[in-house]
Amino acid sequence: MVRRAISLAVLVWAIGFLWFVVALPRPADGVRTDAVIVPTGGPGRIARGLQVLDSGQAGKMLVSGVDPEVRPREFAAEFGVSARRMACCVTLGFVAVDTRSNAAETAKWVAQNEVRSLRLVTTDWHMRRAAGELDRMLPGHVTVIRDAVPSQPDLGTLFLEYHKLIASRAAGLADL
Repeated sequence: MVRRAISLAVLVWAIGFLWFVVALPRPADGVRTDAVIVPTGGPGRIARGLQVLDSGQAGKMLVSGVDPEVRPREFAAEFGVSARRMACCVTLGFVAVDTRSNAAETAKWVAQNEVRSLRLVTTDWHMRRAAGELDRMLPGHVTVIRDAVPSQPDLGTLFLEYHKLIASRAAGLADL
């Protein structure tokens, strides 16, 4: 009986990991949203967020989890953002230190800015966990479009992120 239960658990884990690896989220189409949210941490995320902003697919952008030592002027210079664009449309969030606090920082910013729809831009392997944390923090009337930045993750990254996703979902169930 115990052996079967363990075998079933291992099988479910293996199928889940295979699904996680094979079905990484994809980039979104050109749907317009009120805002674009970019948690820091992976290559291409901020560039993709700025591309969404510059193309008019979103009116404003929050970059969550920025290192407190980064100054807006430094950020603007590094990513080629004009002072005008920074002033009107780009908010740097300095509070978040992990995916869960990215979601909390985002939820607070969304409420302050009366955002009803947003585009979450993060790396493909990070998307499911980031979106899950965000879904738990945001009110139900806020629409979230998932816009994954394609990457070439190694097996170690995928293995770690899959287990973080399982832990995140388990924590979410415990909160119910």
